[in-house]
Amino acid sequence: MYMLQWHDMGQQPFASLMSLRQTTDAAINRCQEWLAMNYKVQSPVAAMVALSGLPERSFIRRFTKAAGMKPLSYVHALRLEEAKQVLETTDLPIEAIANEMGYEDASFFSRLFRRETGLTPAHYRLRFGSLRQALKHI
Repeated sequence: MYMLQWHDMGQQPFASLMSLRQTTDAAINRCQEWLAMNYKVQSPVAAMVALSGLPERSFIRRFTKAAGMKPLSYVHALRLEEAKQVLETTDLPIEAIANEMGYEDASFFSRLFRRETGLTPAHYRLRFGSLRQALKHI
């Protein structure tokens, strides 16, 4: 797994996944850049397939090779990294965060978040939100 770091609220989650970005496939790079600004939209993988101009199977194969993960996994990684940032820095309700990240089903978001981090969103906020607050006062 890769280590992700956040430095400020305005940073795009895409920046944290730059190490997974492949520079020799222009079509995939264009899709990754588009996704950095549009990861909240419904059906982002279908939109990237259309943007790439590639057949779906070719897109998935090339994206997976370039990013080291399937397109949907990449979308989830972007969304979850942004969700972590929001959990650490705001008091927004979990359901509102799920909706803001592009998940209509907050329980799906919570299950996915727990599967990927080992913590529920609420526990993540308790652990890392308080750490961030403590570090601000040092």
